[in-house]
Amino acid sequence: MGTTATDISQRIIDAVLAQKLAPGTRLGEQQLALLFDCSRTVVREALTRLAARGIVTVSARRGWYLIAPSREEAREAFEARRVIELGLLRDRRPLDKSALTRLKKHLAQEKAAVRGDDVGARSFLLGDFHVCLAECLGNSLLADTLRDYTARTTLIAMLYQSSHDAAQSCQEHVAIVAALEQGDAGRAEALMAEHLASVQSALQLEAQADDPLHQLRQALTPLTPPTPSSTARRARASRRDGAEADPPPAAYLGALL
Repeated sequence: MGTTATDISQRIIDAVLAQKLAPGTRLGEQQLALLFDCSRTVVREALTRLAARGIVTVSARRGWYLIAPSREEAREAFEARRVIELGLLRDRRPLDKSALTRLKKHLAQEKAAVRGDDVGARSFLLGDFHVCLAECLGNSLLADTLRDYTARTTLIAMLYQSSHDAAQSCQEHVAIVAALEQGDAGRAEALMAEHLASVQSALQLEAQADDPLHQLRQALTPLTPPTPSSTARRARASRRDGAEADPPPAAYLGALL
């Protein structure tokens, strides 16, 4: 059996969770058809599904692209995750043995990935924990929805330069599972709320929200801006040496932004 649209869409989601595809990446139909050895019709079906799930956007002139969420869309994505994940944990009965075994196996993989140097595997496992937890809590429908929102927030973390530490995320996951193992759903819910808030607070959202030129301003900041006194000293020295004085420096562009 050849590659299906489901195979392609899942591979793209997995690549996003592993931070191997950046926000705004162009997804060319022809290139994907060659890569997956399938027709462009199958590729188009996969991309159409991802567009319906909010992971991909399409332009009639430019083609298919991974989304690059705005700051407001980033906040909405985290709010949606809070509603889903805290709702799943609220008033839960203790997890059965098989669910706990699966979660602990996932945590062991997370810990190994955090110690290793495979950034892609680490990113994937940290994001997939939330999907795994939803499945272990017995709601596969919400797990599918959560997979899409986790992919969105992964793109958001890349776009807004998240400073959240992988080891910290893993420790927070461990604490959530420990609370569930003890049958304390209320504590698990509170820990999940703290975890999601911590991840969101690590994004560079607020500073940029009030300054649309934030990134350009940072890029154009001079490495060692000359001071007025040093400029004047160089001009006096040039005149003493009989050399033509340097022209006055042009206005620093960053000061105008």
